[in-house]
Amino acid sequence: MDRQEKELFVSDLRSSLDTAGLVIVTRQSGLTVAQSTDLRTKMYQAGGNFKIAKNTLARIAVKGLPCEGVTQYLSGPTAISYSVDPVAAAQVVVKFAKTNDKVEILGGALGSKILGAEEVRFLAQLPSLDELRGQIIGLVQAPATKIARLAKEPASLLARVFSAYGQK
Repeated sequence: MDRQEKELFVSDLRSSLDTAGLVIVTRQSGLTVAQSTDLRTKMYQAGGNFKIAKNTLARIAVKGLPCEGVTQYLSGPTAISYSVDPVAAAQVVVKFAKTNDKVEILGGALGSKILGAEEVRFLAQLPSLDELRGQIIGLVQAPATKIARLAKEPASLLARVFSAYGQK
């Protein structure tokens, strides 16, 4: 990579991390290209991203950002996962790490809050933003459905009474 490519990579990574809700740093020593591609695909499907970056370039990219504290995890063969949804990246990385012992979660950042590995695992247990939206819509729709059912019920009850009376 020449200097211009490095500058472009750093600016691209910086703009991505600036909009990210969650940044996770993992150690991925011995990860094959196929496994790395599989993780990238799963992360992309969840709305996140997975990048392997030189630690010095990653340090430059996060400098001045709220997630700057993740630099403490940038040593050795590391990779950065991030997503706008604070739970999506954590769920994918934790699930992948359970099935692949070559990926170790080091820590991350949720906005400006620095997270340890256990906190990232805990975050992965929460429902994603889309799941929460679905639950809220379900809660909002439930009362309307119940009101419609209650409003319709007396009429159907009367119809059954008249039907029974007519059959007598």
